[in-house]
Order: sequence, then structure tokens, then C-alpha cells
Amino acid sequence: MFDNVAYDKHVYNLLLKELDRQMSNAVLIASENYVSPAVLQALGSWFTNKYSEGYPHKRYYAGNAVVDELEELVQRRAQQLFDAQHVNVQPYSGSPANYAVLNAFLNLGDTFMAMDLKSGGHLTHGSPVSFTGKHFKSVFYGVDGKGFIDYDQAERLALQHKPKLIIIGATSYPRIYDFKRMYEICERVGAICMADISHIAGLVVGGVHPNPVPYYDVVTTTTHKTLRGPRGAMIMCKREHVKVVDKAVFPGLQGGPHNHVTAAIGVALYEAMQPQFRHYAQQIVNNAKAMADVFMSEGLCVVSGGTDNHLILIDVRSVGLRGEEAQNRLERANIVVNKNVIPYDPHPPTNPSGIRLGTPAITTLGMRESEARALAELVVKVLTRSSPERVQPYVRELITPFAERLKQQYLSVLG
Repeated sequence: MFDNVAYDKHVYNLLLKELDRQMSNAVLIASENYVSPAVLQALGSWFTNKYSEGYPHKRYYAGNAVVDELEELVQRRAQQLFDAQHVNVQPYSGSPANYAVLNAFLNLGDTFMAMDLKSGGHLTHGSPVSFTGKHFKSVFYGVDGKGFIDYDQAERLALQHKPKLIIIGATSYPRIYDFKRMYEICERVGAICMADISHIAGLVVGGVHPNPVPYYDVVTTTTHKTLRGPRGAMIMCKREHVKVVDKAVFPGLQGGPHNHVTAAIGVALYEAMQPQFRHYAQQIVNNAKAMADVFMSEGLCVVSGGTDNHLILIDVRSVGLRGEEAQNRLERANIVVNKNVIPYDPHPPTNPSGIRLGTPAITTLGMRESEARALAELVVKVLTRSSPERVQPYVRELITPFAERLKQQYLSVLG
């Protein structure tokens, strides 16, 4: 019984402290967002109590009839949104999802190709510090001198190395992906065609970015970021790959799914099915373009000369800074970004030449182009001519009216 359990005021106070931090800062980290109160409620539900190793109607524990209904519902919603033939909603996060796919289609030591981490790729796309780079042989393509994916280079490398699988997708690429061109490269060399759309999934279902799911062999995505769900992941694939993909997730990599996360993913997908989500996705892009225009007009070096999606990559050497210093200065002004490598970066990831900014979170709060431009001006001030402490009040003044309503909704969920 829990009647006499002591109230944990320490964790409760940290919850309130973190909520205040989130609602008093301009969150411009491209991989972060605010979930809806409904998603938050599902994430904290009693679905967390149930252990459900296996798949619907093929569980290793009794008592899973309702969980089966839930998982199948979430699968159907994902199939509808992404036009997918099959969806596995059990991966704990994006990194295990990517590793599961590689294990599904590759043997140890097999060669696959992906975007270079230094050009904006992801750690789990073959970096030597990741198991994906230690267990398989990685070949990397990159970007050209203007910051765009060099598909000609990718084709040359594919013809030379004959990779068994090719990944398109990144963690800091601000442009539209040419999924068709990469699919053609995969077809030419007979490679499994994989896309990682973790950053752009919300833009895909919102209709402001092309969708590779209907014709790619396999597609992974996280469920947070632009999709605005909890921290989880999904793997979408063609029917002929269902068996190997599902076995790679369970029992190949992980045990029972996190049913409370599955429930929250289901709510997020329901929200993404509503007409207003398309407006939200478009507004994310509009806000990013508005911010990029301000940065370029103020003389900052924006990688690739702008953005087509939700993120902006800035070479802060153009204002005499490095990534870590820029990140720290902005945080002191209540603007949260992350330091980030840029293409052909001469500096290490621990203190690179750039910073990465994104607009999903501020767009969730209701900001539009005018607020995005105002926020961009404050970023420029901090990076070029004003002390962070002088700018901070203006940031809070801008953020507070938008964040206060969500803050109160979150508090009502917390109870």
C-alpha cells in the first residue's frame, strides 16, 4: 500500500524547477519540443505497470489484451500518417531503432554507407565511437562546398564500395532531402534503401517535406522533435521486411516495450492527424526561414545560405566566436541552443565552429514570423554586441506570454 509513503518533496521541487526553466527560456534546440498535456498524461499513465514482451497476440505474459489493442491502434495511425506498409512502435529511442535496422539487414563486418558525422550525419550512422561503426564497415558521403548533400559523391562511393545498405538522413542538415536520387543510387548498386527521418517526421506528415516511406525499404524516426510526441521511436518498412525488422527489435535488441510511451505516441499521432498540424508544420518552416533571413542580413554565416526545414546551422567564427562560447553566452540570456560541428569544421565536436538552432518548440508555443524575427535579433545581439545579462529581460518578456498557458496546463497534469 502507498497510504503512508512519504511525499518526495525533493523530486517534486526539481520537477517545478525544470518546468520553470523550460518556460522561461527560448528553447531553440532543434531536437527538442513541448508535448501536449494529453501526451504528458498518457506518458504518466498506468500503462507503465504492464510488462508485454513480444508482439500483439504473441506475448510471453498474460494480461495483455488491452496492450494489444493499444499497440495495434498506434501502428494503424502511423501507417495512415506515413503511408507505411508496416510499423514497429516498440523501439525505445532512435539510436536502438537504427542499430536494430542494421542488425536486421547486415552481418557483422558488412559495409553500409551514410552521411558523414562531420557533414551533419548521426552517431548511429556508422561513427567509429558508436557500435554501428564498430560492428560494421562504414563508408561516408558528405556535402559540397555550399553545404548541400553531394549526391554525385554518394553515387561514386556506392559504385566503388557496393554497400549492402545506404542511409539518408542527418542530425544537422538544413535542406530538403532528395530521397528520389538516393533511392536511384540504392537501386543501381542493389543496396537496402534506408532513411532516418527523426528530425523531419513532423514536417513529412505535415506535408512540407517529401515522404520516403512508401517506397523505401525501411525508415526510422524518433517520435519527439517535429512530431511533438514522447521520447520514443518507430521503424517503418515494406511488407517483405516485417519478419527481419521485428525480430531485430525483439528479441534481437530489447525486451518488453514501454507501454506508457506507446500510449503517448498514439496520442501524438492522433494530434498529427488533425488538420491544424499541417499549419503547425508549415509554421515551423516559416519561422526557421524568418530567423535565417535575420541572421544573414546581420552578417552571420548561415551554413548552406538558409534553410528548408526546422533548423539553422551558423558558423559563429563569422562573429569571432566558437560554438561552446556562443552556446554559453546565449544560455546566460535565456536562449538555449547547442554547439554543433559545421561542414569541414577544423575544430573538435567538444568546441566546434558552429551552433544549431531550431524552431519546433517556439512554434508549439504559438510564435509566428514576427516573434521569430524578434528572437533572432536578440540572438544576434548576444553574439555580437550586447552582454547576455542585458538581453535576458527582453527574452523573458518575449517568451512569457506564450509559455504561461502551457505552464499552467502542465501544472494541472502534475497535480
